Amino acid sequence: MYHVIVNPASRSGKGLKIWQEQIEPVLKREKLSYDVYFSKEKGDVTRIAAELCRHDDKPLSLIVLGGDGTMNEVVQALPPNGSVTLGYIPTGSSNDLARDLGIPRNPSAALDMILHSGKTRPMDLGLLSCTEGGERRFCVSCGLGYDAAVCEEVQHSQIKTFFNRIGLGKLSYLGIALKQLFSTKAISGRLILDGETFIDIGTMLFVAGMIHRFEGGGFMFCPKADDSDGLLDLCAVGDLPKLLVLFALPTAFHGKHYRFKGITPYRAGQFILEADAPLWVHTDGEVSCRSQKIAVSCLRHAVQIIGP
Repeated sequence: MYHVIVNPASRSGKGLKIWQEQIEPVLKREKLSYDVYFSKEKGDVTRIAAELCRHDDKPLSLIVLGGDGTMNEVVQALPPNGSVTLGYIPTGSSNDLARDLGIPRNPSAALDMILHSGKTRPMDLGLLSCTEGGERRFCVSCGLGYDAAVCEEVQHSQIKTFFNRIGLGKLSYLGIALKQLFSTKAISGRLILDGETFIDIGTMLFVAGMIHRFEGGGFMFCPKADDSDGLLDLCAVGDLPKLLVLFALPTAFHGKHYRFKGITPYRAGQFILEADAPLWVHTDGEVSCRSQKIAVSCLRHAVQIIGP
């Protein structure tokens, strides 16, 4: 029995059409048993997933049609025991989770993989805590500072909608990233890794804590990230002139940005990040608050994911 959660608004409103024309006909043709649930507003996906997971003593198979933000809503409701198996049909603008997992961007191909050729394996999740926003899980990444400011503007940008319609969604992230680069104020920041290693970042632009390698529509900020090793990979950017960041940013598409002094990788099971002023905070590109301090940990093997 499959439970399918569909975000009709994904891919600039094409999510419902994709379900009706590409996904549901296959499930019917193959005579598979399924129930489908449609989100209408923010928070619906979490509510639906929570209701489905209420009887978590039984294994649950979920198929999610949406973007990274939809998956972010789903994982808020999952039990931490890895009893839920997730199949993902990516119909978002950045699709960083699917990019790292190797899930086809084509919805029909993604469904075929889920039903026939996919393999189930454990995947870690991250858990971010801050006073202002409470606790929030994430699939891909979290961040404080510049990358979160980019996500905050993308959430409310008409540019994103336009580029999504012409199939160039990640260009919206790149354009806003360049704009935000010169408007975001860098302030002092400090890291504490696993409760014992203290690092002065200096004039911090941002720190990203990542389960997967990519965020922001294909920036490979953490090229060595492993989504099942129980660790968070960090990309810390500090004491780097903004003009040099302008040159470093494009190299992050290929994971070559660590050649620039001031961009440093770290790895830890948990970390605390403090800043001298409140900055935007994001989880999987979803921004809900500003904070001066976040605590982040890795939830190892929290979910079973279907991949190639």
